[in-house]
Amino acid sequence: MNYDVIICGSGIAGIYTALNISSDLKIAIITNDKLESCNTYLAQGGITTVRGKEDRESFIEDTLYAGGNENNLETVKLIAEEADKNIKKLVSMGVPFNRDDDGNLLYTREAAHSKRRILYSNDQTGKHIFLTLAEKMKRRNNITTYSEVEILDLLISNEKAVGVIGTNEKNEILEFLGDKVVLATGGIGGLFKNSTNRRNLKGIGIALSKKHGVEISNVGAIQFHPTAFYDPQSERRFLISESLRGEGAELKDLEGNRFVDELLPRDVVAASIEAKKKEIGSPYVYLDATKLKVDFLKVRFKGIYENLLEKGYDLAKDMIPVTTSQHYFMGGITVDMDGKTSLDGLYACGEIAFTGLHGRNRLASNSLLEGLVFGNRVADHINKTIIKNRVFKEEFSCDESKLEIGNYKDIEKIKEENRRLVIDEILKVREDLKDELSVNR
Repeated sequence: MNYDVIICGSGIAGIYTALNISSDLKIAIITNDKLESCNTYLAQGGITTVRGKEDRESFIEDTLYAGGNENNLETVKLIAEEADKNIKKLVSMGVPFNRDDDGNLLYTREAAHSKRRILYSNDQTGKHIFLTLAEKMKRRNNITTYSEVEILDLLISNEKAVGVIGTNEKNEILEFLGDKVVLATGGIGGLFKNSTNRRNLKGIGIALSKKHGVEISNVGAIQFHPTAFYDPQSERRFLISESLRGEGAELKDLEGNRFVDELLPRDVVAASIEAKKKEIGSPYVYLDATKLKVDFLKVRFKGIYENLLEKGYDLAKDMIPVTTSQHYFMGGITVDMDGKTSLDGLYACGEIAFTGLHGRNRLASNSLLEGLVFGNRVADHINKTIIKNRVFKEEFSCDESKLEIGNYKDIEKIKEENRRLVIDEILKVREDLKDELSVNR
């Protein structure tokens, strides 16, 4: 199947990239599950913005503070500069962010932010962003979506990415050819025993990069969220948004004693929870939101409130057992300021890309913003450089063996090799995560 652009992944980075690519280009979006099976859909707290030029320096300082000053300053400044125009574009698309009675946008605050600058849709911000973007995408005749197609490999000719090989639920091999390939395949949580991520997200972008020598960086930079609901029976743990702590919920030990400033950076709070668990010999601590008003909790945190009620906990009355859980991948495929990788024709954006924005610890709600800004930059570069309507098959002069369907007969073996490639790469630098990764499965 011939397209101009192949995009792997259907989260905010993938779809926003597609929507910003010229409408006269043919685009394929491929995802290994349903379109909504992305981490974007699960995002609760919100999306950071930069509230005008006067907020840029503050945003930069907060991002560097959370990231331990290990961030790429060029990237942080770029995000600060381009946040506003992309957020305005998102708002103009109709995302139902919370507003006051006069129609003004409301902002919340999360850990390590020095001020309220996070837009939100109650506690289902990611879901509403996804649904809005997906609706826009359906109206575009130039975008075709392929769900439940698992990517097995990149197609490369003359040292340039020219497409991908995938397989569908019938184990049929599918070949997608295009002038540009974008990897927006999301995180790696599906490889962990306990994660807040979708289970289908297993770092395929890293596996493809390792196979073909595409540069990757900081694969050991993995963020653990402080407050996932403690449920020993579930691998995908239910996230309890940081914005709940931003609104006043407190972390307490089993005796009801508060033990940490809840608005410190995530890595600091998570480390405090782990230390407290070890000290008291408990697999969890408590999150206490009982001092917040019931009506506020039922409206502002409707999704969390109802989900916890199904689990037997009333957020307004009960202490909620929480623990840390794998949450976000801050390393990934190395990209430049246009989202280009080290392989010609190949781009990456979203969680699987390493831009240097986050340093050693991501500032809360910066992930959706990063996907937005870099998705737009990838689209801009593609619009400027693409060669339209190329007939790729006729141009292949080398690496023909990689295009032979017969090379992909043992699909399950290829899937397992891809999974192993990512796990092995992480364990090279994070042996401490051996028990957390699904190594023996």
